[in-house]
Amino acid sequence: MQTLSHSSTVPSWHALLAPRCIACALAPGRPLCAGCAGDFFAAAARRCRHCALRLPAATAAEICADCLRVPPQFDVTVALADYAPPVSGMVLALKYGHRLELARALGRLLALRLCRDELAAALLVPVPLAFERQAGRGFNQAREIGRSLAAALGLRLHPELVLRTRHTPAQESLKRDERRRNLRGAFAVRGEVAGRTVAVIDDVMTSGGTLEEIARVLKAAGAARVVNLIVARTP
Repeated sequence: MQTLSHSSTVPSWHALLAPRCIACALAPGRPLCAGCAGDFFAAAARRCRHCALRLPAATAAEICADCLRVPPQFDVTVALADYAPPVSGMVLALKYGHRLELARALGRLLALRLCRDELAAALLVPVPLAFERQAGRGFNQAREIGRSLAAALGLRLHPELVLRTRHTPAQESLKRDERRRNLRGAFAVRGEVAGRTVAVIDDVMTSGGTLEEIARVLKAAGAARVVNLIVARTP
C-alpha cells in the first residue's frame, strides 16, 4: 500500500509559524498576503488629490467637485485604503482592542505608498487626541501609526507640535457643518512651522473636519504645505 510522506500530510513548522496576513489572518503575509494587497490596498485606485475620495475610473480629473468648489486648507491627502471591511475592522481592533501590532503594520504599509523624496524635510505630526479620550484608551492610535511610519521613512515624529486645546464631543454623532463648528479653536501649534511642509497622520478621514482645522492652524502659523497621511478614507 502506498503511503504519503510526512511533508505531504502535515504542514511544516515553518509554514505553521509564518506570519499571517494582517487583513485575512489566513495566508502568510509580511504584513499582507498578495491577495489582500491587491483587493484592499491597491495603489492604483484613482483618488482626489486634495481629499482622497475615490474618483470615477473614466475621469481624467485629479480633484473632486467638492474640492474644486471649496478648496480645503490642506494641499494633498494620501490614503492607504477605503474605510470598508476588512480595513475598517483592523482600525477598530487597533483603537478599541489595543491591537498595537496593527499600528506598526499599517504605518509600514503607508510608508511604502509615499514618495520619500517629497517628504524628506517634512515635519510628521499625529492628530492629537483629547486628554480624556487618550487617558481612557491608554494610547493615541495616530501616534502609534506615526511611530512606525516615521521609523520606516527615517524621519522624526513631532507629537507635541500640534496640541488639542480643549475636549470636543465625538465627531461621529455630528453632521458635516456641526463637525467643523465643533472643532473650531480645538487645536494650537506649539513649534516653528514657517515655510515647512507638515505631514499630518491619522487613522480615518471621514468628513475631513479634523484635518481641515489642523491644516487651518498650521497655515495660520506659516506652514507652506500640509499633507494628510491617513490609513483609511470613508467612501
